[in-house]
Amino acid sequence: MEATITAEAASMLADQNFPVAITIGFGALGPALAIGFIGAKAVEAIGRNPEAGARIQTFAVLAIAFAEAIAIYGLVVALVMKFV
Repeated sequence: MEATITAEAASMLADQNFPVAITIGFGALGPALAIGFIGAKAVEAIGRNPEAGARIQTFAVLAIAFAEAIAIYGLVVALVMKFV
């Protein structure tokens, strides 16, 4: 037997995946903007006070890790929506 997907079944699959795609999109947009903002401000701060570069870099990397964790939470939510 040959497996074929009807137009109705394809439409149903697309409708089920749309909320997942939106969740991943919004879940990545916020952290991406936050990481860009953190990086820009860290570079600006190091430019103003180069002696504090190591300390600023430590806090910037920590803040970027927290922002990235939020993106991973968005991915987990999207995967739960997809498979549950």
